[in-house]
Amino acid sequence: MSTAREIRTQIGSIKNTQKITRAMELVAASKMRKAQERMHMSRPYARKIRRVISHVAQSHAEYQHPYMQQRDNVKRVGFIVIATDRGLCGGLNINLFRKTLTEMKRWNDQSVEMDVCVIGRKAEVYFGQLGASILGSATHIGDTPVLQDIIGVVKILLKKYDEEKCDRIYICANEFVNTMVQKPFVRQLLPLESSSTPTPTPTPTPTPIPTAYWDYLYEPDSAKTLLTMLLVRYIESQVYQAVIENIACEQAARMVAMKNATDNTKEIIRELQLAFNKARQASITREIAEIVAGAAALE
Repeated sequence: MSTAREIRTQIGSIKNTQKITRAMELVAASKMRKAQERMHMSRPYARKIRRVISHVAQSHAEYQHPYMQQRDNVKRVGFIVIATDRGLCGGLNINLFRKTLTEMKRWNDQSVEMDVCVIGRKAEVYFGQLGASILGSATHIGDTPVLQDIIGVVKILLKKYDEEKCDRIYICANEFVNTMVQKPFVRQLLPLESSSTPTPTPTPTPTPIPTAYWDYLYEPDSAKTLLTMLLVRYIESQVYQAVIENIACEQAARMVAMKNATDNTKEIIRELQLAFNKARQASITREIAEIVAGAAALE
């Protein structure tokens, strides 16, 4: 049994840890609120550009952009996996990796080759250890990433898609439901799916592009050039939105994990305090017994 002094030292050490976890909980809560604000601010842009794409595409139905054409013979699939740079966020990353591996297994069973682009240090390490074909990575993007930090991995897969060396692209990240719930998802990024031409797929799909029929005047280039530019911007916005949302998920998961850690330290301190009292009581009892025995020996 530990002595009272050893137990007192343990209590002091755990109290110091408790201060750290409490501080990390408060920091994560503050960062989560800021990430939520950025997440909500980025959504209107994605909605508006999706509507403009719909208007242009439906007004020129005779032209089918390659990004909107389904490819039946799928030989190679690309995945953009968005994870965190740091840990201490519960099972956020491992749940995402499991979801991603399930989708990868589905394609592997069909003898389809796969490429991976990762955003976040944890994804880079995990898929590197698995021996996956990692074409590009973006790490240490911080809590306030800019598009230039992540656009490189997007362009790598878009180039392969343009060259028909990749037939589908999926994005894998976490969806922010609320502070307590974050859900991993695997969503088809390319080819885009329109509400007028749905394609069955076992994985969740993005919000369908709405249908509209009015046209614009294009100067100096054609609708084809504009549509290409808009589609690239739309794909970049989808990846950026997923990164921002994943950061909100990370901070929420870390806040909950640190709160649980703080609560656990309280329980451990309570148990150690009880053990300290028992050890102290045993020490006092032993001292009294020694005094009584010594007095009896003198008599």
